[in-house]
Amino acid sequence: MKRWELDAVGRDGPHLRTVAVPEPGPGEVLVKVAAVSLNYRDLLVLESGMGLSLEFPFTPGSDLAGVVSAVGAGVTRFAVGEKVISTFSPGRLDGPALGTARVPPYKTLGGAYPGVLAEYVAFPEDWFVKAPTTLDAGEASTLPCAGLTAWTALVENGPVRPGQTVLVQGTGGVALFGLQLARAQGADVIVTSGSDEKLARAKSLGATHVIHREREDWVEAVYCITADRGVDHILELAGGPNLGRSIEAVALHGTISVIGVFEGFTVTGPSGPLLLKEPTIRGINVGTRRALESLVRAVDATGLKPVIDARYPLEALPAALEHLRKGAFGKIVVESH
Repeated sequence: MKRWELDAVGRDGPHLRTVAVPEPGPGEVLVKVAAVSLNYRDLLVLESGMGLSLEFPFTPGSDLAGVVSAVGAGVTRFAVGEKVISTFSPGRLDGPALGTARVPPYKTLGGAYPGVLAEYVAFPEDWFVKAPTTLDAGEASTLPCAGLTAWTALVENGPVRPGQTVLVQGTGGVALFGLQLARAQGADVIVTSGSDEKLARAKSLGATHVIHREREDWVEAVYCITADRGVDHILELAGGPNLGRSIEAVALHGTISVIGVFEGFTVTGPSGPLLLKEPTIRGINVGTRRALESLVRAVDATGLKPVIDARYPLEALPAALEHLRKGAFGKIVVESH
């Protein structure tokens, strides 16, 4: 089979290699990978390692959709032929993530664990859930990280209610899932972007208001849109000092879900509005397997269709990563046939 492998951190890899198809051990399933969706985190892991102890050769990628092709001894959750998607945080079935104050939870696929950019993977059965029946493999592969992150912020931790206002920053995978999920719950959605074309596409997806963040002060625009009330729930996808702007834009007792790190890993903001508005600021570490199963059911029940900007064959991973660097409208998917 073919598998992408990285020999060292940096932009020189990874390399597509021919290796043996793995054998599923006890409690494991062998999955024929049909599609893998890429995340910004994949770039960070490839180029910097993100401080993780990677075992080389290392296979990147975390979010797959595929078909069970063989099962190991003792497997009970899946049968050969069933369609599955991966879980981003193996072992986090429900409730708090596995970690401590000293060592927060960090073990994910394509990070501390091997990734999924290969034609086959063999992992424990608990690392998968059944795929939605209404999506193709490429669409289904977008749920484990981007879809679940937005679902955790707006449904599990929200919940967003009809008539509330949600603001999403940018038009990447999590942002567009946030737009779709918030609209499905009856909320108004504000989208910010530096691209007229992307803002127009966001409007076509149901955005109530759009703000061109490079031509106007987006916080002032939020005040105008909401008659100074502010936004009930913000998906903070930029990170860094942008958190301070979100604190300015959030409504009294509103919620800011901190998700992205595009502008840095150190967040800053003004303490005055923070103390006076009493918002909830919550970090989102993707979510649980139980929540992913809930998202799958919701997708099948509502007909939600993830937004895919482009699909690449497995062999064209470098081109897909370059597309990701330049910015995508929704998700980028790599497919194996």
